[in-house]
Amino acid sequence: MILIAHRGNLDGPSKMENHPEHITKAADAGFDVEIDVWVINDDYFLGHDEPHYKTDTDFLSNDKFWCHAKNADALCKMIEDSIHCFWHADDDATITSRGHIWCNPEKYFKNSIMVDFGMPRDLSSRDIRGICTDIPLLWREGF
Repeated sequence: MILIAHRGNLDGPSKMENHPEHITKAADAGFDVEIDVWVINDDYFLGHDEPHYKTDTDFLSNDKFWCHAKNADALCKMIEDSIHCFWHADDDATITSRGHIWCNPEKYFKNSIMVDFGMPRDLSSRDIRGICTDIPLLWREGF
């Protein structure tokens, strides 16, 4: 199962979410990482509700990153730059640029990435491909 650190979090929500050092720490710990990406005036930024941290194509091109486009310009630019990305709103699921099914919280499909902020538990009956969570360290200990 793929374990994805939501916004770089390892053991719960953090004020450092989407900060490049926070993201790098999660990747260095062996996790894939979901990050929120904006494009403003053709520049990349990280941040959930608004762009905070300027970054670049080299940083975002990491194969461990699942880049959540926060505006349309981000989606278009990441596709052009071959960065693994996705966009979603209120839909149950979307398809990432590499063909993975990414579900909204509390939704799941067979072979999908499920977003879950609960405590680790057996999800084998759901036949999912991976989980995006704020507590991947606890999930890893459970498997």
